[in-house]
Amino acid sequence: MISVGDLRAGMTFEKDGKLIKVLDASHHKPGKGNTVMRMKLKDLRSGATTETTMRPDEKVKKAHIDTKDVQYLYIQDDVATFMDLTTYEQYEIPVEVIKEELKFLLDNMEVSIQFYESEVVGVSLPTTVILTVAETQPSIKGATVSGSGKPAVMETGLVVSVPDFIETGEKLEINTSNGDYVRRAK
Repeated sequence: MISVGDLRAGMTFEKDGKLIKVLDASHHKPGKGNTVMRMKLKDLRSGATTETTMRPDEKVKKAHIDTKDVQYLYIQDDVATFMDLTTYEQYEIPVEVIKEELKFLLDNMEVSIQFYESEVVGVSLPTTVILTVAETQPSIKGATVSGSGKPAVMETGLVVSVPDFIETGEKLEINTSNGDYVRRAK
């Protein structure tokens, strides 16, 4: 058991039969009353995210999540398929559960999948990924890095705000935690 006040982003716990990952957690002291934890949570089984408040002294059961390195293969019939690189065992995850992560995945990319006991519950991405710009407005002559930016559609369908000088076909480094442009890929 762990106190809600000790939960941090990235931790996982069980409550009411649900497996929940903390996306964001912060202490909040309203003008009157007791301190509460404001939390953004994701149900790992359904993929649903919610925002809630909980008492910091409330107890929840901490869930131990194991990971395994795999290769992303393909999507078929709303199921994403991954393969263990050592045993060649294949794992299937419903697209609905990992729809945000799929915006950063390319065929044959190596990632980690997360297990709770024997159940596959998610995908762990690298900090950044290299994606190619599939579509964007033409670059503007004399554009600087500090410009307002423009939207670019990446090869996975992810839409990223990029500097005005970026052109279609360029490879960019993208942060997987927030979907932001980092820099041109080397």
